[in-house]
Amino acid sequence: MASGIPGKMEVDKGSASPQEEKPNAAVANKLLSVSPTDTGSILSLPVVPISQPVPETKGWKDHVRQLWRWTPPPARYDPDNPPKFTVWINLLFAFAGCFTVSNLYYNQAVLNKIAETFDVSFEKASSVATLMQAGYASGLLFICPLGDLFPRRPFIIGLVFLTTALWIILCLTTSFPLFATISFLCGLTTVTPQLLLPLVGDLAPPQRRASSLAIVVSGLSLGVLVARILAGALASTSSWRNIYWFGLGAQSLVVLSLYIYLPAYPSKNPDGLHYPRMLATVFHLLVSEPLLAQAALIAFCLSATFTSFWTTLSFLLASPPYSYSSVLIGLFGLIGVVVILLAPVYSRLVIDRFVPLFSAILGLGFELCGLVVGTAIGSWCVAGPIVQALTIDVGAQFTQIATRAAVYAIRPEARNRVNTAYMVASFSGQLTGTAVGNRLYAQGGWVYSGSASSDWACGVCAGGVFCPRAEGDEVVWVEGGWAIRRDDLPGEETVTEKSAEEATGEKGGKKGTSATA
Repeated sequence: MASGIPGKMEVDKGSASPQEEKPNAAVANKLLSVSPTDTGSILSLPVVPISQPVPETKGWKDHVRQLWRWTPPPARYDPDNPPKFTVWINLLFAFAGCFTVSNLYYNQAVLNKIAETFDVSFEKASSVATLMQAGYASGLLFICPLGDLFPRRPFIIGLVFLTTALWIILCLTTSFPLFATISFLCGLTTVTPQLLLPLVGDLAPPQRRASSLAIVVSGLSLGVLVARILAGALASTSSWRNIYWFGLGAQSLVVLSLYIYLPAYPSKNPDGLHYPRMLATVFHLLVSEPLLAQAALIAFCLSATFTSFWTTLSFLLASPPYSYSSVLIGLFGLIGVVVILLAPVYSRLVIDRFVPLFSAILGLGFELCGLVVGTAIGSWCVAGPIVQALTIDVGAQFTQIATRAAVYAIRPEARNRVNTAYMVASFSGQLTGTAVGNRLYAQGGWVYSGSASSDWACGVCAGGVFCPRAEGDEVVWVEGGWAIRRDDLPGEETVTEKSAEEATGEKGGKKGTSATA
């Protein structure tokens, strides 16, 4: 450092390394011999390089972490101008839901081939489908609530990527115990659709929430249909593993598409949540939110009716007077195409414009009429099962879209936990419908099982109309009266702002009181 006395300078050698000490000393001596006015000598002083810190080299883990955290420009979050929920984003969600939910159904059409390849009994091979569904149920309860804690973009992409990595083992392994174990783990991580649906509830404008949900739900229905038909076709013409290789390619495309376009929104609960308490909240919501309790009851009965019909239908059609082949029985699944095409249209024209209660009752009435007709004539006329299949699929789908649109309006900061509670009730209904339907069909045939389905549908109607709901400090039978048209839709200028607030949880804790199931 230079002192305040002209013509004399002091050199701080404390930071100089031993290698630099001699050149620095020579420079210091020359500086001391230079006159303050001798500028030429000063300019002729040698330049001593200053030692720079060696840059830290990054390993492959650092590069992977940087790539993982990087967000493409189309998906970046700007609080002043958040990403808009466009039709293309809606279709992306439907595409992702289609080819992730397919994972659960690829194996159902190739269980006999799996048994032959691994040299196990058909009963043991069928445990693969059971384990996949059990893993999915576990994921619903233990993974989906985390959507209220973590930022959805990395969480969703991470789950699909993990499923894709595990799926490679299913394509290659020759060990049946390993195949069964990985099937359970893949079912556990294949809960992406149940994270995308609440995200649609967050991002879609209120006046388009039902139709946006319908597009994603149609994607899920298409995924089930594609998985069953494509798996059977590939297994009959080539190796059954080809359908698993197809699933691997489809999921890889889903990962890439979501990585580029899935909007990044911050966590809805940035302060964190206690995980056990968060799981307990799922069941607490069922008793603290009357609207959710009502929707869960409806979902339980609808799912029981749906699975009871489709489980016993194969028994009916394979027996006299029909005696249809398995291929012909499988074609009944194509009726689901009607639902895929009609659900977005019905949601846009009816559910988005009328209160969910009215929309749900329309769907329930349509389903109940089909159940009565199908049960009455199904034992001797094939038109009965066809009508019943059509009305059950359409009515159940329309009703569930209406109830989902309603429950997503409550507790925006806990929307994933609300969805988990709803899906737990729905999954419980599926198990109940399968067990009860098979039992009743064994005792009294088609009329017994069909009558039980009709009773469940009547229970749904009663739950939809007469289930009490909270309105302020009072419990009323029908919230807001018996109005049909919705009067709670915001103006166009507030739609984007409100959707962004719900997506980021800025209005967390405020309950929607205008929606009713």
